[in-house]
Amino acid sequence: MEQTQLQAVWEQILTKMKETLAESAFKWFKSVKPLSLTDDGFVLSVQNDLVKDWITSHYLTIVEDAVSAVLGSKHKVSFQVVPEAQPEVEPAKKETAGEEETAASHSSSRKKEDPNQGSLFQDQPPAPVDNGDMHIVAPGDRSSLNPKYTFETFVTGSSNRFAHAAAMAVAESPGKVYNPFFMYGGVGLGKTHLMHAIGNRVLQNHPEMRVLYVSSEQFTNEIIRAIQEGKAELFRQKYRTIDVLMVDDIQFLSGKQSTQEEFFNTFNALHVADKQIILSSDRPPREVQKLEDRLRSRFEGGLITDIQAPDLETRIAILKNKALLDHVDVPNDVLMFIANRIDSNIRELEGALTRVVAYASLIKKPVTTDVVAEALKDVFPNNHKKEVTLEVIQEIVATYFKIRIEDLHSKKRTRSIAFPRQIAMYLCRELTDTSLPQIGNFFGGRDHTTVLHAYDKIAKEREENAKLHKIIKDLIESIQKM
Repeated sequence: MEQTQLQAVWEQILTKMKETLAESAFKWFKSVKPLSLTDDGFVLSVQNDLVKDWITSHYLTIVEDAVSAVLGSKHKVSFQVVPEAQPEVEPAKKETAGEEETAASHSSSRKKEDPNQGSLFQDQPPAPVDNGDMHIVAPGDRSSLNPKYTFETFVTGSSNRFAHAAAMAVAESPGKVYNPFFMYGGVGLGKTHLMHAIGNRVLQNHPEMRVLYVSSEQFTNEIIRAIQEGKAELFRQKYRTIDVLMVDDIQFLSGKQSTQEEFFNTFNALHVADKQIILSSDRPPREVQKLEDRLRSRFEGGLITDIQAPDLETRIAILKNKALLDHVDVPNDVLMFIANRIDSNIRELEGALTRVVAYASLIKKPVTTDVVAEALKDVFPNNHKKEVTLEVIQEIVATYFKIRIEDLHSKKRTRSIAFPRQIAMYLCRELTDTSLPQIGNFFGGRDHTTVLHAYDKIAKEREENAKLHKIIKDLIESIQKM
């Protein structure tokens, strides 16, 4: 089939899909293009792995149904990543006076909004450019970025995997995909880390670009100073010549009408020029109170991702990564002990480990769970969760699989009993310091080799079986809530 025919077929399929998909969902197909159509299947091109994974996991059935409806037969739909080619930049031609006038007129007619319309600085005469401490960001300037915050040092888990993948896609193609990119989540969950990681990766790939990370408070303070000191032109030069602008904690613009006014103009100027805008908040745009509707709609016009509190596995991985970066050796049982008791945010988790290591060094003792308890006695709440015991684990597992606790201790070998028993043994080994012989003895006087076999079997199957991984994750969360 010729490309023109193939494109026509795809347009019909898109029309069919539009009947089913919401407008926000349909945006995922904006850059999707048809590659080939055969009796075996329909191959579509996407710009990156993130788009491929998202469409495959969320909309594949809808696409296949639309293909069947248009073509009259079922076809297997697959996706192939084809990065968008960067257009070559041609040398600018010198325009004649007449051409300049025509071009200016055409440009003016195309402009949807004047970036300076309604600006705080609208009636303020330009002041002489005096950099002072409000300096123009130079190409390749990393002064606003933390070099330690990179994608390599960011620990991914189920709570942040989508945000991480989206951030990487933005970093690889700034201004091309997901613009603006809006991340939200609680304090200390990694939003700032990802913003700096994007900035560091962009400058690694494009050292000629101008990248700026600021907090919303810094943005507000610079507006106030620009008004007071007559530096409107310098403010505009700083913020509107940026290639990648990152504003942290955007929710603090709430109620600040004048600041929102200027940010709106800055946003428009950058967005029209296809410059990347990245924002973070502790809540989604629709929940930010006293935020102008026009700003809210622009924030919602890009990709919005959330970051949740890390689960137990991710918390342990974060602690291991922190210990590795700090070049300290911390036993696994200590990491588990801390991760079990601090589940609020990453910042508190890493701070606890730093405190424990420092405390152990000062009292000249090895890092043990007793040392942790002493070092963090004012951090752990008095009513912290019940210590994980074999009894708690067996109760949760038996309830989950709808069997009796006695069955876990019995000699029964039917799969409906043996499989939950193996999972219970695995969890006892993972979540407690109990030895293999003690676990075996607890579950009906079994040998320690039986426990080791159960642990290895479940650990291996968990890596290969997503359903089992989800079951164990749910069980761990239930146990931690006891």
